[in-house]
Amino acid sequence: MNLLSIKDLTKIGREAPLFTDVTLGLDEGQKAALIGKNGAGKSTLFNCVAGVLAPDKGSVVFNKEAGFSYLAQTPAFDGDDTIRAHIFKSDSPKLKIINEYQSLCVNLGSLNPAQAERYDALEKKMNDGDLWNYEAQISSILSTLGIHDLDRKMKTLSGGMAKKVALAQVLVEDTKILLLDEPTNHLDIKTISWLEDYLRSTSRAVFMVTHDRYFLDSVCSDIYELERGRLTLYHGNYSDYLEKKEKEIEIAKNTDRRIESVLRFERDWLLRGPCARGTKAKARIQRDQQLIAHEKFQEDKGFSFETKETRLGGKILELHRLSKNFPKGFAVAGGNASQDPNAAAATSPVLKDFSYTFSKGQKIGIYGNNGSGKTTLLNMIAGRLPPDSGNIVLGVNTHIAYYEQNPTFKDLAMTSLEYIEEAAEWIELNDGRKLSAALFLNEFGFEGKIQHSPVSSLSGGERKRLYLVRLLISNPNFIILDEPTNDFDIWTMNILEDFLTQFKGCLLVVSHDRYFMDKVCDTLFILEDDGSVAGFVGKCSEYIELLKEKEREAARDSKQAQKSGGGQNGGQAKNGGSSNSSQGQEAPQAAPADKPKKLSFKEQKEFAALEADIEKLEARKAELEAALSSGESDFAKIRAWNDEYQSLSAALDAKYARWEELAAKI
Repeated sequence: MNLLSIKDLTKIGREAPLFTDVTLGLDEGQKAALIGKNGAGKSTLFNCVAGVLAPDKGSVVFNKEAGFSYLAQTPAFDGDDTIRAHIFKSDSPKLKIINEYQSLCVNLGSLNPAQAERYDALEKKMNDGDLWNYEAQISSILSTLGIHDLDRKMKTLSGGMAKKVALAQVLVEDTKILLLDEPTNHLDIKTISWLEDYLRSTSRAVFMVTHDRYFLDSVCSDIYELERGRLTLYHGNYSDYLEKKEKEIEIAKNTDRRIESVLRFERDWLLRGPCARGTKAKARIQRDQQLIAHEKFQEDKGFSFETKETRLGGKILELHRLSKNFPKGFAVAGGNASQDPNAAAATSPVLKDFSYTFSKGQKIGIYGNNGSGKTTLLNMIAGRLPPDSGNIVLGVNTHIAYYEQNPTFKDLAMTSLEYIEEAAEWIELNDGRKLSAALFLNEFGFEGKIQHSPVSSLSGGERKRLYLVRLLISNPNFIILDEPTNDFDIWTMNILEDFLTQFKGCLLVVSHDRYFMDKVCDTLFILEDDGSVAGFVGKCSEYIELLKEKEREAARDSKQAQKSGGGQNGGQAKNGGSSNSSQGQEAPQAAPADKPKKLSFKEQKEFAALEADIEKLEARKAELEAALSSGESDFAKIRAWNDEYQSLSAALDAKYARWEELAAKI
């Protein structure tokens, strides 16, 4: 069944149409995504579909029985609203009944006669409308997102928690269509993984804008690309899109080559001034004119660069026993802080006794739930926030560049070019080349008039891209990135990933984008809820899989315990758990990172290196065994092979012994 029909939608941008004659439909259960460069008009298109903006032309028609829920890129809220008030701001009769019923349940023991009568009436409506299952689904969503205190004020929430509340508001509504603009921004990786599973399994139709490539692959069955004002549909997930796009580009290039080949001959014929009186000649001239007018394929320019780096010294950056506490109810997001006035004066540790010495070339990602202190740690390292105890020692030659989560511009009236030229008129690259600021901007997608447009006219993603350009041209050797992928298009992220993989300095990254983290980081700092920091040697996706395996093991152990315990113990297991588990709401909590891996940070790195060394030595051992049994008659060769074999066997024995010693600690 068709739920959404969009026909001939057109919207004019600052210089030209953002999109023209966009037509698409969304069917029941369909999962579609809209991709495109920053500034292409993705959010504008979504705002037109949601009714926030009026299109210049065209129509948007929703199925009357479907209804839609819209998550804006930057959700708006009243700071004085409670979480409950914000979530249940809906015209849905079902949600109004559930909200009122839950509000009365809070004070069930002290209801006056009128309230008790109302409670009975609402309970009847819950029964008649079969709303108990719907209420359980709502409770499950809130619990899984970590939303428990519904009386907390919205203005006291961190950016990540506010996004979770906005997401919860959309997910609990009784609608059949979800319009989601960058739903993963500001969410932690664990929540994104849950949302991915939810959207993939829900019967609701989904239309979203996101740059998360794992998310696109897992959830979507259709990809719409908005490019140069036109919308193109590609059936399949993001990997399918890339494959089809590559074929499409190759076909377009081949078509251009064939046309150019034909025109080489036709130009000579046209220059001879053929008589156009004959029908055949007339048709040939018209065909040639059409070929000449053919719009050539415009391929995105690949841009790879390395800025000139300042050489790192022997001492880079040392963290000595850093600790930081905040009052309970204190929220920190992107450097901004607020406190719940109803919270107690007690403090809770955000960071506890953390020490680390950075080495050359290290690229470390920071993993933790929202509110675990990721941005706080970055702010301390960058000198924006003092620790409560401990100290930070910065090397003499260490030049830190800090990409803030919410960058600010002191003068929005400046043009893009003026903003970059204020930092450097010429940018020197690592290979000795020099690019003007204008050319460098051009390579980053700021082409033509946009360079001379004020910063205030740029989209959110374009502003962040401009901020990134200025950061990179400062020639840093230690880069700190706080959620760099928020609001970036995939094209910009590919450029950034290529730069960071070649970058020879140190890198410290907080990002919710698993693909990005896997691409640029090989080690993780794990921030635990108690303020401790553990290490994990490996990719972000490997750590997530480790946590999931721990959850599966815990579930199996729990199930086995219930089977073997039986009777009284089994009853205690059922009744002693949280009420959430009875509704199938939240998966078992993963063990802290320092429990899955009892090895020290240094030992983890040694363990990983041992596995690689053993594999290489075993391969060489097999080669030597084959050589020794080959029937070779050259005694000198045989003796050399044998000596190497004996030496290699001894080395393998030592490495296996150490490997077993470390493996026993896991």
